[in-house]
Amino acid sequence: MSRPAAAIGLGLATMFLPRSASAHGGDLGELWATGAAWTSDLRVILPLYGSAILFLIGTVRLWRRAGHGRGVRRWQVACFWSGWTVLALALLSPLHWLGERLFTAHMIEHELLMAIAAPLIVLARPGSAMLWALPARWRGPVVRLPRRLGLAGAWSVVSLPLAATLIHAVALWAWHMPGVYDLVLVSPLAHWLQHVSFLMSALMFWWALLRGPARRRGFGAAFVYLFLTSLHTGLLGVLLTVSPRLWYPRQTAAAAEWGLTPLEDQQLAGLVMWVPAGLVYTAAALILMGLWIRHPSSTRHPSPTRRSYAT
Repeated sequence: MSRPAAAIGLGLATMFLPRSASAHGGDLGELWATGAAWTSDLRVILPLYGSAILFLIGTVRLWRRAGHGRGVRRWQVACFWSGWTVLALALLSPLHWLGERLFTAHMIEHELLMAIAAPLIVLARPGSAMLWALPARWRGPVVRLPRRLGLAGAWSVVSLPLAATLIHAVALWAWHMPGVYDLVLVSPLAHWLQHVSFLMSALMFWWALLRGPARRRGFGAAFVYLFLTSLHTGLLGVLLTVSPRLWYPRQTAAAAEWGLTPLEDQQLAGLVMWVPAGLVYTAAALILMGLWIRHPSSTRHPSPTRRSYAT
């Protein structure tokens, strides 16, 4: 293993092996145990735990009414909690603390949000279960609220595969422009907005491909847009990896504390975006292409209407 790869591996391992390594910022294992490196930002904690509580209560109520595993299936529950756990790891654990000091860790955090957590949550389709967590008299008004606010038309546009792919791409590239990225490093609000835009645009992107029009058309379009996304995210990763100059000197300023030069930290971050994240998009594209080829008729038409448990 190369020295940079070994160094980043050691740095990340300290999150799970208490007192295994230390840096100028303190023993990360000790910070893990004491909670000093865990996120305490209520803008992150409240939505994350609020969604978990709503899904849990809604699932229990729905299964009491419809029967265990009906209304929301067991695999959907597994997808939601897997995606939620990845979100919690990325946003609450010391990985976030480390990401403020090491560019590679920051990139891992972003890819967990966009390439792992987002598709799992979309597959879970948690809206129905969360709706059941509300009092019965609130459910109808909540369902009708987007239409009353005039958002239904806008959603029908931005949820198209092409539009969702472009929005996700713009969010990714815009936040990686040097001037904008530097703002993230000095402003907690900008950092929070970056994570919100990454997660929301990724949820929109994966929903358009897995749950929206692309699914009804047979997943062929989903394959194309996933392939295009793997290309442009891979391009950004390649540019970070091969660039002879630093894009974000402030982000890589503490790299030496983890045994890396600033340029090595940037190169490893680029590799994370280029290879592992690219593999996720490519694998998803190939799976959807396989489904399209094997079951063209079942994916091109909506499934028969099932019994509704919305009320």
